[in-house]
Amino acid sequence: MDIFDILALIGGLCLFLFGMNIMGQSLERSAGSKLEVMLGKMTGNRFLGLLTGLGVTAVIQSSSATTVMVVGFVNSNLMSLKQAISVIMGANIGTTVTAWILSLGGISGDNIILKLLKPTSFTPLLALIGIIMTMMCKSNKKKDIGTVLLGFAVLMFGMDAMSDSVGGLASVPEFRQLFVMFENPILGVLVGAIVTAIIQSSSASVGILQAFAVTGQISYGAAIPIIMGQNIGTCVTAILSSFGTNKNAKRAALVHLSFNVIGTVVWLSAFSIVKAIFAPALIDSTATFAGIAVAHSIFNVACTILLFPMAGLLERFAYKLVPDAKVAEKKVELDERLLATPAVALDRCHSLTVEMAAIASVSLKESLACLKKYDSEAAKRIRAAEEKTDHFEDTIGSYLVKLSSHQLNETEGARASMLLKAIGDFERIGDHAVNILESAEELRDKGIAFSEGAQAEMDKMCDAVREIVEISYAAFSEEDCDVANSVEPLEQIIDRMKEFLRSQHIDRLRRGNCSIEAGFVWSDLITNMERVSDHCSNIAGCVIDVKERNMNLHESLKAARNDSEFYKSKYSEYTDKYLVFHN
Repeated sequence: MDIFDILALIGGLCLFLFGMNIMGQSLERSAGSKLEVMLGKMTGNRFLGLLTGLGVTAVIQSSSATTVMVVGFVNSNLMSLKQAISVIMGANIGTTVTAWILSLGGISGDNIILKLLKPTSFTPLLALIGIIMTMMCKSNKKKDIGTVLLGFAVLMFGMDAMSDSVGGLASVPEFRQLFVMFENPILGVLVGAIVTAIIQSSSASVGILQAFAVTGQISYGAAIPIIMGQNIGTCVTAILSSFGTNKNAKRAALVHLSFNVIGTVVWLSAFSIVKAIFAPALIDSTATFAGIAVAHSIFNVACTILLFPMAGLLERFAYKLVPDAKVAEKKVELDERLLATPAVALDRCHSLTVEMAAIASVSLKESLACLKKYDSEAAKRIRAAEEKTDHFEDTIGSYLVKLSSHQLNETEGARASMLLKAIGDFERIGDHAVNILESAEELRDKGIAFSEGAQAEMDKMCDAVREIVEISYAAFSEEDCDVANSVEPLEQIIDRMKEFLRSQHIDRLRRGNCSIEAGFVWSDLITNMERVSDHCSNIAGCVIDVKERNMNLHESLKAARNDSEFYKSKYSEYTDKYLVFHN
């Protein structure tokens, strides 16, 4: 093996790792939200969790990616630790699919069917299809599929380049001695763990081992301990991902590590005993591509069979090592680990925005109540709520901006835009609640009272605003277009009420039935209430736009006013309900 073979080996390794990386990322994107939502909405059924972890990992070709997702879900309270354990076990089995795909590189023979199955025969065609789809297609989903095909082709070319470059090692005695040394089980486990920890992919390290198997110098006695060590090394990614998370997320990463360490210790001990007592001929025979894939699968399935019934013990062990703190942890609102899974990240953003909406809605209703009867405790809650909605807007807004830099499909992009608009409207509703409270305090402090007729008009306005806030909250929280369509006709009625109340106020001033000072407060109140209804209209418009995939808010509202029989019916209903004093 000369310097050119070494350079070819390095180039092949780089192509292999690059191809695996882009193929995994593209598979994750193209498999998309369905797999992510399936993981994020797991039930408590352990067998279903196992199958889900297996299926998701088999599709995205990375147990590390699945485990990092699980850590993020646990950190965001989207999944319990008990659910996470079964998913992690399934992921360990799912990752063996990669080794079987790579084992195609070991196919040999003159038969035409065997030649067609060999990757060097069909990967050029896959690369051609992939580059055409990537360069010609406009759809992101089709581009991702093209990138998957390109990634697979690059991966297999890299695998062939590695295999060809190390072929000369078959006649090098020192190389044979190196792998004889790895037949020491502990040393083999250490090598497998270290290499996998460095490249952070057990699938990639198994592929590298398969590439070296072409030399014919690697026995099963050396390969099996290395494979066992690879399962420990892949835990590094999840452990790094758990830094800065809550205790349950740390426990999930710890379960992943303990599962692989315990499985390795038990089956390595069994392997060493069998080797020492029975010395089967298989241990000294030459490892093949397919043989390594078989050993990888058997080991991971055996670990799951051994530890699946003990999931409860693993959970209790994790709680022992990471006990609950005496002081409650600060709630983590949004986890950046979910940015890699946009559908789940958007669900989490929506849940928090619903929480923000509830705070703003309650705050607004309490401020309206203070107009009738001032409550100092309610005043404190309203001001605290305004600070909370500010915090929610900053947190969710910053997170959505980061999420938007990721590759989102059309639906995800529309939903992210809707949430960005909605948080601004809910924050402004919280601000208007404080403004209304300040008007209530001014009425109290200055001893101002409205006339009986003015108070009746104000009560009607307050009732209409309460209803539009309730409808908007329900429409947003349930993402219900039918409910959202009820908002715009009521918003138009509130606009009319504002103009009517303003003209009524001018008449009272002219007759001397209202003071200038009371008039200023009156004007501020109806302006704030009308603006609250505007924000409710924006929120409802966003809900409708996302469902109809139309991001032109004003056009949607205009269409609702002009073309809808439902709108006309609701407008008539609200007219009778809130504009009765207009007759």
